[in-house]
Amino acid sequence: MSDPMRPRASLRTAVVWEVLQDALDRRVKAAGRESLDVLDTGGGSGNFAVPVARLGHRVTVVDPSPNALFALERRAAEAGVADRVKGVQGDAHGLFDVAERGGYDVVLCHGVLEYVDDPAEGVRNAVAALRPEGVLSLLAAGLGGAVLSRALAGHFKEARQALDDPNGRWGAGDPVPRRFTTEQLTGLVEGAGLRVGAVHGVRVFADLVPGVLVDTEPGALEALLKLEEAAAELPAFHSVAMQLHVLGETGEAAETGGTGGTGETDGAVEA
Repeated sequence: MSDPMRPRASLRTAVVWEVLQDALDRRVKAAGRESLDVLDTGGGSGNFAVPVARLGHRVTVVDPSPNALFALERRAAEAGVADRVKGVQGDAHGLFDVAERGGYDVVLCHGVLEYVDDPAEGVRNAVAALRPEGVLSLLAAGLGGAVLSRALAGHFKEARQALDDPNGRWGAGDPVPRRFTTEQLTGLVEGAGLRVGAVHGVRVFADLVPGVLVDTEPGALEALLKLEEAAAELPAFHSVAMQLHVLGETGEAAETGGTGGTGETDGAVEA
């Protein structure tokens, strides 16, 4: 999975991929199987599904967009994992119209809760898709990161509006319908019956650093990746991250192995 070029887009997914890969490895050891069944809700064109399949796992992607599923099929074929990736059209609300209840070792719910009518229902459905020993990877937009980015861009009224708005929106032109705090996300996970294994802040610095600096300064991208990884686990930085990643575990999964943190990543998924 190593990418010597380390494109700037990897900054958006490096931390999540490191945590997810560790969780997959632990599930493999605990289950005694080399291949897991993974459900990727809202998985789109396969930014995570295809790399997960390249590790040898079977991945079902549920997404409402036919275009995204077509791109997923093409990407999986190009990566040589078409036999391990299945795309089906559907959404989090009607998840079990197209996916098996209780049939997956790992469920990814990335970039979904921002758009569903009922985030709690979305998490409950994702959890209901897990086997008794299972792991949920939840990624959603963070409130604090949006407030900080609007303020640093000089849009102080929008920053204040996002801070005060119950959904964390900065205005009518905001493309994100809903943002979350760490407490809100962990509350949703625990409310659905899972143990919170780990919380990470994602894109703490990446969206604030000028692109020209990262693209032109030798070693800047690698150093920024390491900084993101180091800050991701620290609660002090969760409140200013653009995204928040929560790893939830069923009671059985929590008993079979602890949750690891981020470390020196050997590769990153490209957004």
